[in-house]
Amino acid sequence: MPFIKTDFPGLLVFEPTVFEDSRGYFFESFNEKIFQHEGISTHWVQDNQSSSTYGVIRGLHYQLPPYAQSKLVRVLRGKILDVVVDIRKGSPTYGKSYSKVLSAKNKRQLLIPKGFAHGFSVLSEKAEVLYKCDEFYNKQSEAGIFYNDPELNIDWRIPAEYAVVSDKDKILPVFAECNNSFVFEG
Repeated sequence: MPFIKTDFPGLLVFEPTVFEDSRGYFFESFNEKIFQHEGISTHWVQDNQSSSTYGVIRGLHYQLPPYAQSKLVRVLRGKILDVVVDIRKGSPTYGKSYSKVLSAKNKRQLLIPKGFAHGFSVLSEKAEVLYKCDEFYNKQSEAGIFYNDPELNIDWRIPAEYAVVSDKDKILPVFAECNNSFVFEG
């Protein structure tokens, strides 16, 4: 199967089958039947795309219920370290982070369920990231966690002097103080 389970309930790595030959490659980045066969019946309603340069750290972001989002993240160009933090109270991995290198070369995707804060750092000169969401963006439900929270101790693989972080992300609360109403439904 193209899905790899992680130690985090509901968090999956999707590795599509890639067909390569002298002309290049082809793969299905999303096929509803394949996802449904795995028990994933997410209805995607919005695609987001970003372009960033080396050292950019985006996150950690999420939307609160009832506008919480599941995401399917992939890289169109370059390489990122995709990072999530489980913020579902009662989850066996509550407060823990998971990271995975996603790149245009490896074509891996991360399927992130509701109840995770999400961010990424750009490890290549430039990266273009595309992600599907199952809920529309809602500004009033925006929330986040400070990317450099010492309690989370995330290694973004970017030296501090090269980190580029938005002013908005620099003032997000630490994990212990974040606005969070997610509960694990195991």
